[in-house]
Amino acid sequence: MSDGTDRLEPLETILGHRFADREVLIRALSHASAVARPQKIVDSYQRLEFLGDRVLALVISKMLYTRYDNADEGELARRLNQLVMRETCAAVAVEAGIAPFMILGDSEIKTGGREKAAILADVCEALIAALYLDGGLAAAAQFVETHWRPRMEAGSGSRSDAKTTLQEWAQGRGFPPPRYQEDARTGPDHAPTFTISVHVEAEDPATGTGGSKREAEQEAAAVLLLRLGVWSADDV
Repeated sequence: MSDGTDRLEPLETILGHRFADREVLIRALSHASAVARPQKIVDSYQRLEFLGDRVLALVISKMLYTRYDNADEGELARRLNQLVMRETCAAVAVEAGIAPFMILGDSEIKTGGREKAAILADVCEALIAALYLDGGLAAAAQFVETHWRPRMEAGSGSRSDAKTTLQEWAQGRGFPPPRYQEDARTGPDHAPTFTISVHVEAEDPATGTGGSKREAEQEAAAVLLLRLGVWSADDV
């Protein structure tokens, strides 16, 4: 091609798909810093990243459902959260060699944008969406199978403590770490009772009590995990 998109052929080999619509592939690679206004929101990868996140979760959910046929909902949810975390998506992007193809503005290039986990993860998810839109679910699933199945097989699925699990859940969605706030301390100094709330972006806080701050924090995290459906009653 004469428009300079021949350079994307090695990326298509990495992705395992030849695109009929190269524009969707270019958009999946384009950081907002590289897109001139007023098309910034439309032409960067942001909308594709939103879709890719859902496609990734769907494909991995089916993989988990089929592979671990004796696992309960709580274990499946824990495994899913580990596999769709931002850090996992960024690691896949590095492993696959996607960074050189990313389209960044000068400011991002100068500040090491090709090594930033957040950008790598977002582009990885945007590419999954591009595969889905151009080649259907089969094309997206093939890429996910290649790069996530070994991680799925290696995962233990064991239950972390509530605070760790909640932090992993937040990280997997690109949220800031959970914030714990002491709301009250009652009782005598030798036997206090702490009331602590945990705050996570886009969610109402949850509250826990305990004889130590750590115990109260763990209870608050567990309450929120139950509300979110990440844990079931059997996990508590």
